[in-house]
Amino acid sequence: MNGFLLTVGLILCFLVLLVLYRVVFGPGVFNRIAAISAVGTKTLIILLIMGYLYNRVEMFVDISMVYALLNFIGCIAAAKYLEMGKE
Repeated sequence: MNGFLLTVGLILCFLVLLVLYRVVFGPGVFNRIAAISAVGTKTLIILLIMGYLYNRVEMFVDISMVYALLNFIGCIAAAKYLEMGKE
């Protein structure tokens, strides 16, 4: 099971790199914000996999919940800032 989760974690890391390409070379600001949110979600899953691999799931769940909250607040703040800039 550990080998499978390690493989899934490595695949997710590769997918994060692909999404980072969209963050850097995205066609617009809103696409870049969506890509940053996707990176945050993938990082959250990687954290949970790490928690299972280190047999400390409860600690990593707490860390991932805080990370998810920060990711959500950051995306809302960026969207609000861009919405106010249009007026």
